[in-house]
Amino acid sequence: MSVDTLTLPCPDCDALNRVPSARLNDEPICGKCRAPLFARKPLTLTAANFAQHVERSDLPVLVDFWAPWCGPCRMMAPAFEEAARMLEPQMRLAKVNTEEIQELAARFGIRSIPTMILFRNGQEVARQSGAMNAGAIAHWARSHAL
Repeated sequence: MSVDTLTLPCPDCDALNRVPSARLNDEPICGKCRAPLFARKPLTLTAANFAQHVERSDLPVLVDFWAPWCGPCRMMAPAFEEAARMLEPQMRLAKVNTEEIQELAARFGIRSIPTMILFRNGQEVARQSGAMNAGAIAHWARSHAL
């Protein structure tokens, strides 16, 4: 894959799209379902689409591992949404509900929540546990995405 073209999974239909890197800010749409490739909000990952979005995307993917019963997780949710508006389209933000997808929590050794893991080319490059505000999330993600 050329450095000038990025492979991006569609958040709606999971189809892979090739987008020129110079056009990321032009609100690209999916070639299959015509949905926007960036909604400026976190994508909900499932066991079925996790690999497609984390391992096949050429963009870094910041995943928030959370649970509905977790107070700090609920407190951080609006900040994570705001961080998505700040970081997309240079980075994809996504959420994994550890209650619903326990196998992913086990696979990545999630011991406390919320835990954010930054992936690049499907590999973990950084991990942070604990609630953060939007500015801190964006700063932390950008500092590790390079």
